[in-house]
Amino acid sequence: MANAYHRIVGGSVHRLAAISDGIFAVAMTLLVLDLHVPAIQLLNAQHTLWAPGAGDGEAQLWHALARLAPHLGVFVLGFLTLGMFWLGQQAQLDHLARGDRHLTWIHLAFLCAVSLMPFSTALLAAYETYRVALLVYWLHLLTLGLLLLAALRYAERAALFREDAPAGLVAAARRRIVVAQTLYAAAVLLGLVNTYLSVALIILLQLNSAIAPNLKPLNQF
Repeated sequence: MANAYHRIVGGSVHRLAAISDGIFAVAMTLLVLDLHVPAIQLLNAQHTLWAPGAGDGEAQLWHALARLAPHLGVFVLGFLTLGMFWLGQQAQLDHLARGDRHLTWIHLAFLCAVSLMPFSTALLAAYETYRVALLVYWLHLLTLGLLLLAALRYAERAALFREDAPAGLVAAARRRIVVAQTLYAAAVLLGLVNTYLSVALIILLQLNSAIAPNLKPLNQF
């Protein structure tokens, strides 16, 4: 009976895609919670933004918004990262003929890592000058990439892909993951010089993935 259960459980790709969409949607929404409306203190409590002397408050607000910029940049980074991994997972799920319990648990482990993205993003936003925070974020990216690669390789070995799946799909997906993780590692090494440069490079890598220019070697990632 137990063996029969293990053979039939986790076979629905549609249910797996449904829970994946839900977890990605929640994680992407939670990223915005780290962005807080800046608080300013006017020199005169009677002043409003439209009253004489309100220029002091306007200047304070502009400065406060400028200080918020790094947090906004990390929010964009986290959103792009989740978007890229969502696309990567969907590219696999959309071409599966069926699933099984082992593949489902690999993807559930992947989704567990996805749900931690708001934490690692908030950590990087709060300590953007700390290499430890950058390292934690990179380890998170590495974990996501390795789990996605593990799901891909298992599905290939278990012959779970549809017969009409595009030729070269697995090879292209594998190459994309390996290239992405290599570039992430290079970006983290740049953090030894400046963590802001490292974060900026990762954002550019994610934007390149989203735009997907038809130019070599940019189209390899």
